Amino acid sequence: MRFGSMPLTEAEGVILAHALKAGTLKLAKGHRLSAADIAALAEADVAEVVAARLEAGDLPENEAAARVAAAVAPDHLRFSQAATGRVNIYATVAGLFVADRVVVDRLNRIDPAITLACLADHVAVDAGDMVATIKIIPLAVLGASVEQAAALLRAEPAFEVKPFTARRAALIATELPSLKLQVMDKTRAVLAARLLQSGSRIDTELRVAHAEEAVAAAIAEVKAAHDLIIVFGASAVADPQDVVPAAIRRAGGVVEHVGMPVDPGNLLILGRVGEIPVLGAPGCARSPRENGFDWILDRLLAGEWPTPTDITGLGVGGLLKEIPTRPQPREKAVSDRPGPVAIVVLAAGRASRMGPEGRYKLLAEFNGVPLVRRAAEAALAAGNGKVVVVTGHREQEIRAALAGLPVTVVSNPDYASGMASSLVAGLASVGDAVSGILVMLADMPGIGSEQLSKLIAAFDAEAGQAVVRAVADGQRGNPVILPRETFAAVRELVGDVGARHIVERCGLPVIDVELGAAARLDLDTPEAIVAAGGVLKE
Repeated sequence: MRFGSMPLTEAEGVILAHALKAGTLKLAKGHRLSAADIAALAEADVAEVVAARLEAGDLPENEAAARVAAAVAPDHLRFSQAATGRVNIYATVAGLFVADRVVVDRLNRIDPAITLACLADHVAVDAGDMVATIKIIPLAVLGASVEQAAALLRAEPAFEVKPFTARRAALIATELPSLKLQVMDKTRAVLAARLLQSGSRIDTELRVAHAEEAVAAAIAEVKAAHDLIIVFGASAVADPQDVVPAAIRRAGGVVEHVGMPVDPGNLLILGRVGEIPVLGAPGCARSPRENGFDWILDRLLAGEWPTPTDITGLGVGGLLKEIPTRPQPREKAVSDRPGPVAIVVLAAGRASRMGPEGRYKLLAEFNGVPLVRRAAEAALAAGNGKVVVVTGHREQEIRAALAGLPVTVVSNPDYASGMASSLVAGLASVGDAVSGILVMLADMPGIGSEQLSKLIAAFDAEAGQAVVRAVADGQRGNPVILPRETFAAVRELVGDVGARHIVERCGLPVIDVELGAAARLDLDTPEAIVAAGGVLKE
């Protein structure tokens, strides 16, 4: 392939390296110039173009990407059409993504022009998740290199998705006076949620004494009607001869491994009774946050049986994110709290349900004050930290409504993509030198400084180590306070989603604060605004 600047008179059939605009003519990057294009460009006084000219044996980027992708075994995978030299690959089932690093590395070393990027090995995925992408870097590549890459993928699969198999699970939980009943109830709920992705369910739960004989009897009772047994001990395993591993042996089973180099998750037990897996869960598995238990459970649900060699090989990458409940020495003292609570007011949305008349709800006046200004004033009165207002739709009018207030106004040019971009923009303005962010919607007239102060007081009472959520008669609402522990997850949000998933999966306590109907009253229609006492403005 020849690449560079070429005289227009010699450019017929070349592939443009960059988008080109000349007069009314617009040509995209990767466009192959025709005789008609040449004539139009000449008319617009274009004398040369930067392009690529294919030579014998070259393949255009899209054809090359498609050929490489066609060599990937298609089971449980969906492939996009090749575009700009790229083919994206998606899972079609919920399962375990398994990659062979050696094969992926070999492919990427055939020719720098051909690249394959994929998820990490042994990652759980849902149907529709993108698992890999094939990208041709230049506009064309040697056909011989493409054939070499395709031959490798046909001979040695680089990755696959192993579908999860639904299991009938039995939960055996041991009891001690020190273990609260609500903890055991939460453990069942968290485990049930973990099993949902695979279509598995808890068919039976037995609660027994924390004694070898009692656990062994429970295992013997459930093994005939279940194909997965999970044991939560009321006390952490301290030795391979401790209660849970000893009970597995007493029930006629085999303990294959105790412990794993994954933190949290060190104290896992893997055993079996016949062909039925028996997992002794570490205490961290009572939390929905990812831990070593997930890694082994996902393998079992995908039909794999981890060996001791597999388990002991998980140390690299096995240090997972810090969790607030982990004991010293890494737990921070309460006095180490990083600072006040910042308040982020979301005021960027288009309010599409307001109708076509052009009336914007955040400019509706309540007692002569625009709704967005009321929200900002409430935030200023309640907080002792920074107040950020994120704008997007009709930004100049929103800025005018906030004139004179000591708030930071942040523009979100990507507001049309959904709430996530506004959350990310607000957090970026706040930074990490705070203990948390209170996220409030600008269209909730019932939320004033008193309600916000109540939420912040609850957050302070937890030393900044809990999510605080407004509820109305027990139903979740807004606002919500997200601790600094969740900020990394917030930064990864995309699309029209809020922080609900983060709240449910972060592994932190969730404190519900009853605010009454105000926590669920947001104004989405002209009728709702009028009913709440507002006056619509154009």
